[in-house]
Order: sequence, then structure tokens, then C-alpha cells
Amino acid sequence: MRYEKKQHEKKVKRKRKKSLLKKTVLLLLLLMAVTFGYAYFQYKQGINHAREKTTIEQEVFTFNGEKDKYGGTNILLIGSDSRGEESARSDTIMIAQYHPKKHSYKLISIMRDSYVEIPNYGKNKINAAFALGGPELLRQTIKKNFNVDVKYYAIVDFDGFIHLIDEAFPNGVEIEVEKEMSAFLDVPLKPGLQRLDGAHLLSYVRFRYDAMGDFDRVKRQQKAMKEVANQFASFQTLSKFPKLVGVMKPYVNTNMDTSDIIYIGKDYLSKDNRNINTFRIPVDGMFETDRISGIGEVLILDREANADALGEFLAK
Repeated sequence: MRYEKKQHEKKVKRKRKKSLLKKTVLLLLLLMAVTFGYAYFQYKQGINHAREKTTIEQEVFTFNGEKDKYGGTNILLIGSDSRGEESARSDTIMIAQYHPKKHSYKLISIMRDSYVEIPNYGKNKINAAFALGGPELLRQTIKKNFNVDVKYYAIVDFDGFIHLIDEAFPNGVEIEVEKEMSAFLDVPLKPGLQRLDGAHLLSYVRFRYDAMGDFDRVKRQQKAMKEVANQFASFQTLSKFPKLVGVMKPYVNTNMDTSDIIYIGKDYLSKDNRNINTFRIPVDGMFETDRISGIGEVLILDREANADALGEFLAK
């Protein structure tokens, strides 16, 4: 009798454990469904909100990107000066890298006057590659000259940049403007710490009429990108992020899946260490300036030295 009683008690305990396990699994599945459902609702809400304010049409590009050999995910960031033109050059060329194992973030600027070999077109400024063959030819050009693969692209034109900043930062982006900036700008800037809306921030990252020209402009672009990322992280919560992705989507022409954008963004938002390391091509001491007939002023690169330096930076 005692043996049978013990066996019966064991069976009852096993049934209770199984029942508890099933309930726990069902609860977790329900929570996941609610979380994903809410995230999707927020994302769609963000898209609908943005589309009510924009008429930007996005062209679909062929892009044969590959994963970087160093294990990072590289995204080609292109600022386009289209202004309605069909063959716009890339005003800004950057590579943003996210490394999923190291949880590191890097930003590389390639100066637009870099004189490089464009596949099937000969030598020209690197920003001509985008006008000649879109992001795919620019990808090929970067691979050929610097031996770096990029998997994704993201293109933002001037109008899209303004809307994007205004939507994501309704109170502006806080930036220390180093000097007065007015030459060839639609929206001039005064010096000092201030919150810049989309139009003013565009002026800040485009201004290049000072002593160092494009070199200082690249510094400002990297500074602005880091400030945007850091300030975005400081006031956004993980629950709000899907909606912000939806808001930004209509203004950014990209081949990235929404799930990848959210994954990378949430990883950035959830980390305490959000340091973004920056790099510039050409590297100091690894280029010369020259003027070429029909092209203008260019930066003649020591291609091998710059490619090696970039490889070392990405491999860290």
C-alpha cells in the first residue's frame, strides 16, 4: 500500500509539473505574441504618420552586397545631392559597421574627392560612381580600391534628411556650432551650443567653405552622426524604437530588412557602452592633392596604404 501510495504521489507531482510547464510556455508565447504584435503596430503607425507628410519616391536598386570578411555588418551610407536631378553625385559617403559579436560600432568617411578607379569607367572622383551606376557601382568601387565589402546601403537625399531629423528630433539635435557658417548655404548658422532642426543640421554637415574645406566638413559630419546616435539613445526607449523605425522608413532608401534595422538599433539602445569609433579615407600622410583637367581638384591616394589602414581599423 505504501509503495502504491508513493507511486500515485509521484504521478500527481509529474502531472502538476507538466501542467505548470505548459502554462509557463503558453504564457511566454502569449507575451511574445503581444510584444511582437505591439511592435508591429507601432512600426506601421510610424510609417503611416510619415507618409502623411512626404511625397518622396524611392528607387529600387540592384545591390550585390556581401558580409565583411572581418565579421562585421557594413552599411554604405550615402547622402545624395539629387535636388531633382537624375544622375546625382553622392555628397556624403560613409560606411557604418556593426559587429554583432563585439557589439562595436564604427564609422568610416570616404572623402568625395578621392581619386579612385571606378570599374568599367576608369579613374575619377569616388562620388562620380554613384551618379554613373548607383549604390552598386559605388559598392564595387569601394571593394576594388579598399578591399572592403558592404552588405547594405542606405540613401538619404537633402529633403529626406531634413524630414528625418525633424521627425526623430522634434526639439532638434544639440550641436556646438564652432563658427559662423553662411557661404553657399540656404540656412546660415551662428556659432554656439544650440538645438538644430533638420534644415540647420543639413547646413552644418554640408558647409565646407573654410580653411580646411572638405576635411573639416568630414569632421563635422562624423561629429553630427555621433551626436544624433547618442542623443537618440538618451531619450528613446526600446518600446518606442519600432515606431521610430516606421517614421524614418519613408525617408531612407535602403535594402535593409526592417527586422535587421530594429535588431541593430535595439542592441545599440540597450548597451551602456555606445562608443562610435571613427576613421577617414584618405589617412593623413597617405595622399597628395592635385588638379586634373576636366575633373578639378582631387586627392591622389596611396591606395595600398589606405586600404591596409582601413583593414586594420575594421579588424580591431
